[in-house]
Amino acid sequence: MEKRQLGKSALQVAPLAFGGNVFGWTADEATSFSLLDAFVAAGFNLIDTADSYSHWAPGNSGGESETIIGKWLKKSGKRDQVIIATKVGGGKVKDLSPAYIEKTVEESLRRLQTDYIDLYQSHYDDLKTPIDETLATYDKLVKAGKVRVIGASNFSPERLLQSLESSETNGFPRYESLQPEYNLYDRQKFEREYQPITQGYHLGVISYYSLASGFLSGKYRKKEDASKSTRGDKAVGYLDERGQSILETLDEVSADYKTTPTSVAIAWLVQRPGITAPIVSATSTQQLEDLLKATNLGLDAGAIEKLNIASDYE
Repeated sequence: MEKRQLGKSALQVAPLAFGGNVFGWTADEATSFSLLDAFVAAGFNLIDTADSYSHWAPGNSGGESETIIGKWLKKSGKRDQVIIATKVGGGKVKDLSPAYIEKTVEESLRRLQTDYIDLYQSHYDDLKTPIDETLATYDKLVKAGKVRVIGASNFSPERLLQSLESSETNGFPRYESLQPEYNLYDRQKFEREYQPITQGYHLGVISYYSLASGFLSGKYRKKEDASKSTRGDKAVGYLDERGQSILETLDEVSADYKTTPTSVAIAWLVQRPGITAPIVSATSTQQLEDLLKATNLGLDAGAIEKLNIASDYE
């Protein structure tokens, strides 16, 4: 399995990440274990979660995803085979203060049943806390061996740049990765505002909403399809003229390659310059297999050009 360097760090990750937002929500513990087993058995290693997942599910308070991953790590004995990425400062609390991070990292380590976190990410920016204080706290955690590498998600371009400059000035660990929204439909913000930064600073990119809430799977063709899943309302929001053009092109390319629109949409992401590992989620091993096949699809220049034209936002 091809491995890609995450930013300038020592982390080497396979070109697809499993999104743990489904654990404890649409995937129960047994299903989650099966999915993780299948993911690692296929040669992949990056598992992404957050301390707040999945607080939105009825009866949950946050931390359920980390708890399930921790139980799987203990049962499987595969800690040394995976890269565990989690986040702090998300959910109902947007807090990156030293006290909050130091308390929360211990809670995540306990739930994950591990001594260290490979990639610890600032989930949402905290404008109340000085950047230097947040990064100094991460520096402390890295030196203590509790965190290997840090990353950022949901930062403005300006704050991301300020953070990178602070790390350089003060000798703090720098954010080695960015986790932005990016897919065939949602291209403009990342490509115009963030890609110049990620490429200029050689940051890894772990993109989320890789299938635009399922829209790019082709499952949502009309407004009535919203009832097909918990994400249906968001997915049908993409059903404008441009969205329809993207679906038609996905149908065409997937027919040429004898595969599915899902695989083509993910393959396009995997082959984008500067994208390290798109995040995908699945609730069955059959869904997961379809996603993993995308890494071997190898779209040719003609197919990529068709998809780029259909999804052009100019």
